Amino acid sequence: MRNLRNIRYNAWKSSIDLNGEAITSSCWDPAKDEVLCTFGPNEQDGRIRLARISEHVRASSIDIECQEVASWDAPSPNPDLAVDSVVSLHHFSDTLTTCLVLEGGDIVLVQESEGLSPQDGVHIEIMGSIDEGITAASWSPDEELLAITTKANTVVFMSRSFDGIADMTMTAEDLKASKHVSVGWGKKETQFQGRGAKALRDPTIPEKVDQGVINPDDDGRVTISWRGDGAYVAINSIEADIRRVIRVYSRDGVLDSVSEPVDGMVGALSWRPAGNLMAGIQRLEDRIDVIFFERNGLRHGQFSLRTPEGRPLAKYPIRLEWNSDSTVLAVTLDDRIQLWTMGNYHWYLKQEIFTHEQPLCLTWHPEKALRFTSAVAGKLLLAEYIFEVIRGSLTPPYDYGAVAVIDGKTLKLTPFRTANVPPPMALFELEASSPITDVAFSPANTFMAVLHQLGVDVYEWKLKGQRSLAPSLVGTVAFAKDNSDEGCIHLQIAVTENSVVHCLGFENGPSIQSYPFDRVIGEFSSNLSIYAGSMFGFVRLTQAGSTDVLAQDCLGRLHGVVNVEDELYSTRLPAQLPWSEVVDLAGNVIAVGLSRNGHLYANSRLLLKNCTSFLVTPAHLIVTTTTHLVKFIHLVDVDSLEVPPDDPENDERCRSIERGARLVTAMPTNMSLVLQMPRGNLETIYPRAMVVAGIRQLIDAKDYGKAYSYCRTQRVDMNILYDHRPKQFLDNVGLFLDQLADVSYIDLFLSSLRDEDVTQTMYRDTKGITNQELPETTPVGAIGGTQGVSKVNTICDAVLSHLQSRKTKDHETLQNVITANVCKVPPAYEDGLLVVATLLQEDEQLAEKAVEHICFLADVNTLYDEALGLYHLDLALLVAQQSQRDPREYLPFIQNLHLLPELRRKFAIDNHLGRHEKALTHLQVIQAHKEAQDYTVKHALYPAALKLYRYDQPNLTILTGLYATYLESKSRFREAGLTYESLHDYTAATRCYRAAGASCWRECLFTAQQQEPPLSSDSLTDLASTLAEALYEAKDYASAATIHLDYLDSLESAIPCLCKGYHFADAMRLAAQRGRPELLATTVDPGLADALSSTTEFFADCKAQLRAQVPRILDLRRKAAEDPLGFYEGERGGGGGGDLPDDVSVAASSRISTSASLFTRYTGKGGGSVGTAGTGVSRATSKNRKREEKKRARGRKGTVYEEEYLVNSVRRLVERVEATRPEVERLVFGLARRGMHERARALEALAAEVVDACQVAIREVFVSARDKMVGGEQGREKGGDEGDWRPIGADAVLLENLEAAWRKQDPPVITGLERLSLLGS
Repeated sequence: MRNLRNIRYNAWKSSIDLNGEAITSSCWDPAKDEVLCTFGPNEQDGRIRLARISEHVRASSIDIECQEVASWDAPSPNPDLAVDSVVSLHHFSDTLTTCLVLEGGDIVLVQESEGLSPQDGVHIEIMGSIDEGITAASWSPDEELLAITTKANTVVFMSRSFDGIADMTMTAEDLKASKHVSVGWGKKETQFQGRGAKALRDPTIPEKVDQGVINPDDDGRVTISWRGDGAYVAINSIEADIRRVIRVYSRDGVLDSVSEPVDGMVGALSWRPAGNLMAGIQRLEDRIDVIFFERNGLRHGQFSLRTPEGRPLAKYPIRLEWNSDSTVLAVTLDDRIQLWTMGNYHWYLKQEIFTHEQPLCLTWHPEKALRFTSAVAGKLLLAEYIFEVIRGSLTPPYDYGAVAVIDGKTLKLTPFRTANVPPPMALFELEASSPITDVAFSPANTFMAVLHQLGVDVYEWKLKGQRSLAPSLVGTVAFAKDNSDEGCIHLQIAVTENSVVHCLGFENGPSIQSYPFDRVIGEFSSNLSIYAGSMFGFVRLTQAGSTDVLAQDCLGRLHGVVNVEDELYSTRLPAQLPWSEVVDLAGNVIAVGLSRNGHLYANSRLLLKNCTSFLVTPAHLIVTTTTHLVKFIHLVDVDSLEVPPDDPENDERCRSIERGARLVTAMPTNMSLVLQMPRGNLETIYPRAMVVAGIRQLIDAKDYGKAYSYCRTQRVDMNILYDHRPKQFLDNVGLFLDQLADVSYIDLFLSSLRDEDVTQTMYRDTKGITNQELPETTPVGAIGGTQGVSKVNTICDAVLSHLQSRKTKDHETLQNVITANVCKVPPAYEDGLLVVATLLQEDEQLAEKAVEHICFLADVNTLYDEALGLYHLDLALLVAQQSQRDPREYLPFIQNLHLLPELRRKFAIDNHLGRHEKALTHLQVIQAHKEAQDYTVKHALYPAALKLYRYDQPNLTILTGLYATYLESKSRFREAGLTYESLHDYTAATRCYRAAGASCWRECLFTAQQQEPPLSSDSLTDLASTLAEALYEAKDYASAATIHLDYLDSLESAIPCLCKGYHFADAMRLAAQRGRPELLATTVDPGLADALSSTTEFFADCKAQLRAQVPRILDLRRKAAEDPLGFYEGERGGGGGGDLPDDVSVAASSRISTSASLFTRYTGKGGGSVGTAGTGVSRATSKNRKREEKKRARGRKGTVYEEEYLVNSVRRLVERVEATRPEVERLVFGLARRGMHERARALEALAAEVVDACQVAIREVFVSARDKMVGGEQGREKGGDEGDWRPIGADAVLLENLEAAWRKQDPPVITGLERLSLLGS
């Protein structure tokens, strides 16, 4: 679908100094981007002149300068050769050397200096000579070999230093190297020819076999052509009186193959640089074909040349030249140059350059693939082309997808919105009077201008509905004929919406001619012309209503050339960008340009460095990249343009495409994009970015019908219809339903709803908020989970409200009503079934259809139960008939229900459905109290029963007793005791409270004293003693002391309990209150001594633990910092004393690494047994994880888990010391009150020492955790670039341990001991 469009054209004529001599050869100097050419020798002057032709690009012009490099006499060394000639001209840019190979046999080397003037220090040297004379010569693409054919039918290979490498003779024996097999056996007349002979003939065998007949007009020349990689060279020559043959030699001079015989083949030859084909020319009686050969010499297709204006080309030499990237084949005829390309196995004539005379040579630029120079007599042509898709407007509603393809005089036109016709076919084919040069569409696709060699044809394009009609010719401009070579050469064309045609041409310099078209009279006005300076092409405009015409110059500046004026724009591109387009965003003009090396610019900002093609729609800048992705860039201001990342899985703006695909056109109206593959075939895709953007626009325009259609065909979640504009949707539910119209469409929409805002998840709008309309606020409760009201229910209720408000309710409306009820969250089955029940009374046939529909939407067994729950037996029967149930099951059941009274029937239904609480209600209504009590016990419905019988005291008492028994059986003794106590059954209450444990000792003693008859004193004493012992065991010493004092009247037992709980003040108070001072010495003092002993032992253990664990933690951390690999992976081979890399990361770097990692030590995989990646993963089982978790919990010394275990141990110790502080303070106070000052001082000193040690441990062990976390995160950032992989099994346990060490942990808090000033400490 691509055409060749000219972006640079210039012509240089031989100056007076050269006496108008003809150019005999030319070549490129790619380093300086200049052309070297030779003049002479000729019959009048035997001198050879070597000159440089260079272009100088300026803002106002492009000038050509010629500088003579050298000149020397070159008389013919051979008397048989009247005038010598240049056979080959080649320039070596690395050494500033030019090599000339002359027909007489001389090989001349011209060495230039590096000065400013080419003539300074030029050295000319004849490197050698071949006496026989030279017929052809060619340097290999790598400039290391020179292939020469001589007039003695020999082939010579020379090196860069002109040393002979190989010397071969071309003889008739070479033809035997051909392995081509002759067709058939015997003579034709001896073969049987039946009726089916032709049908049975092998189609792969040709009917006529060429014998290699030489064309009578063959000029006998020899042609050499190298393959692009320089491994093989092909030589086309005539084997005397036999045939013309192509010999293929290897780089070492070994004959590889010869071509098969071809009648009429002439001397043209060009090997495609890609290497798959060699192109040649075959002259037939009625046509001339370009034929192709493979390297093995076999034919491989052909195409026919299109002779200009029907003239025969039999006597004119034809040359072929492939460009450097194998995309264009140049054919030089007698007065023109044709450029051919191939796509989808069809050859297109893309350009025909009229030269008036026979081109002497054509040379492609070795680096710029579409730039060439051609010598025509005394003139040198310089031209450059680009491949560009000529497409129509991409702005809706004019985005017809129009694409024009040039093929000689034929214009292949396809509007892809009307018909997706694959090339080389087209929907419309228009014929021009001469070969077409360029095509342009007006911004709104109203006009199409076709530029050909003889004039301009303007077509008007009309529509019939949404289909494009064939364009109709409305006007023609004929160019003035000029047989001289001074005429204007038209290169590009542009047409505006007001039907003004602008042509960019070259006539002694670039110029732009304007041709206004009057649609009333159907004629063009007189043309106006302006000087174009360095402008090289028109710039495409995105706006459909624009009447401007922009051109770009070679400096990247934009010029407005409408009204024959040159207006310079402030917006510009950084350099000459061959592909460019301008878009106007509400006055913000953005020029988008693409360079030859794939750099995409927006004004002067570089967006991408790997772009292969782009196009601009009103909403997006769409690009393809060398990574085979198509990306969508939202059009906003230049500074806010955001290029999406290469993430096609998560970003809707990025999508994978086939390798090498290029953009052809886009149709935002259809939300489609057309791509062309390298072979030429087309592919139409619907990118999610375009589809979602189009759906949003349709929703904004309230075109819900079309938006729904695209959601359905493109598989877009239909929640977007609501989520994009929630309030608008709820306000226009009726419009939505009317536009959908089809009942199945409404059902599909309702069934697709879910409580998720897709505009915040899968279809999040990636366009910047600052450059678009603010998103609509979601109504309160519209999104499920945010306000407690489901979004689905909100929509279903709105739809139901509208449907139920309709005056006429047909089957379709009722079907939608049922669907809306069933699709609620949770489903409103009852409401849907009530609709069916209503229909059952009005129209049974309609009710049956409704039942079929609701059974299709939901599980029929669930619906059967719901129908029974409505107590509507006819409806339940109707639903059951739609199920797979056996009628022998449900028919008797329903018949029995009919026989029961209404309340009994409801009880039976609810009991059948398992709705026991509701069934219990029915029993209470019919006053079946005994049955209700049994039913309550059977199904444990005590709370519901108590609620029902709240005001029926006799039955409530019975049910409460049953409930108490139930609670006691379930070991819920505390609640059972409370229940018995409410029934005044204190004996049972005491039993339950006693079974509840020591926490209920108060309630137990209370109920025991409330019993009738009361408990005996011995029983009460036994009960109190039992409770006191239980409280003592539970370490509730204060409560135990209360029981001993109040119920057992044992002061001797109460005071030890208080001392055991460190309540020394209460103990001394009781001794004084009861007049028992002797207990202070006999009971309180021993209690103080026991508490002092246990506390001192506890503090001593804490000191010993801190002395052992804190230094060990610091030592482990030091080892890990000094040698992390050795610490986490253990000893290494070689003694472990070698140098370690300084980039070791604790985190595993890759899941598929086969080298030993930090985790292999703990999975049983040594360094010598790495295995495969899959094996390593399969061994990481949950069993290994459990084993590793046990190792981590033990924290055995020497393992990687030791540090974590020790840190947690220190934390627990500090927390225990802090917890014992109040007890220690009470103990010190008690010792001081009893005069034990020394003991109190010693305890205070020991406690303070332990507290200080804990504070030191906190600073050393826990404060560094933050720094350690930062270092760990940095290590993970350096080593965690391999994705989101995390280890599993035992490796995961180790990683969790390391992350726990990295993670910041708050240190434990400890406060100092409050000392007594009385003790003087």
